[in-house]
Amino acid sequence: QVQVTESGGGMVHVGDSLALSCAASGRTLGLFVMGWFRQVPGKERDLVAAIRWGDSKTYYSDSVKDRFSISGDAAKDTANLQMRSLKVEDTAVYYCATSSQITVLGPFWYPSPTDFDYWGQGAQVTVSS
Repeated sequence: QVQVTESGGGMVHVGDSLALSCAASGRTLGLFVMGWFRQVPGKERDLVAAIRWGDSKTYYSDSVKDRFSISGDAAKDTANLQMRSLKVEDTAVYYCATSSQITVLGPFWYPSPTDFDYWGQGAQVTVSS
């Protein structure tokens, strides 16, 4: 079993920066990717950013690609999300997730929540104007 733990989050103002951290523990051998997703009430969980260990390829949603940065350490199974120039619309619960599914290794793969096996409990990020 794999456990995923997030840390960070909180309440900030528009334009501020904030960092989220994530760590996977347990049976982490065979994990191929770590990612961050976010969700607001009544909406689907959407990709924020992800990093694939094998080739260090990163993925970003269009809404954050110029403001957020994901980094990670495959050996430690950790991933960090640096968020800058935060907007009110970034307010959400942020979930870290990781995957052992072989499909994520495909050359045309793009992260989707269904591709991730293990999830953290989520961290609230609130951006106020």
